Amino acid sequence: MKTRADIYGIEAAELLRLISMYPGITDGQMLRFFPGKTEKIKNLLSHLTKQGRIFSTDTGNCFPAGHESPTPAPGLLQAVWVLLDFLDRAEYHSCGEFPSAILFFAAGELYEVIPVPLGQEALIASILQHTRTEDSRRIVVVDEPAQIAELDFPNISGYCTAGEDGQVHYYQKSNGGL
Repeated sequence: MKTRADIYGIEAAELLRLISMYPGITDGQMLRFFPGKTEKIKNLLSHLTKQGRIFSTDTGNCFPAGHESPTPAPGLLQAVWVLLDFLDRAEYHSCGEFPSAILFFAAGELYEVIPVPLGQEALIASILQHTRTEDSRRIVVVDEPAQIAELDFPNISGYCTAGEDGQVHYYQKSNGGL
């Protein structure tokens, strides 16, 4: 006979991992990591909350217990939507180091998801202009497509916008513009 830990252990551990790596991840995003397991995940989230291991805000953002600020890092939720777009091909994913929010491997390639908040184009471009990472492909998440013209640094595979509803729209810069 399987115990509760046997039944829920893998999903519970993965939920805690996701919430720790991506503090502020929404309930909707977490459910997308576990397709077809909506009720099971909702029950686990409730159980982890009752245990005091996580907490949720009124807006549905989940944080690990002891997290200082109940506000997600700028661009993190958009980066998670991009990861979810690639999840069926992603072999591994993890949080990145600024300015990369998320790193993931897909088809043997390393991808960096880099959010660029409106008004931060020059800063991010300056940081990444001199960091040549030949091994990775960069997906740049912008708030508005107009930002793309201001971004130029090595290894950009594409640009995108990601809405709160999970809709991700991709763009490529050509020589004459978008």
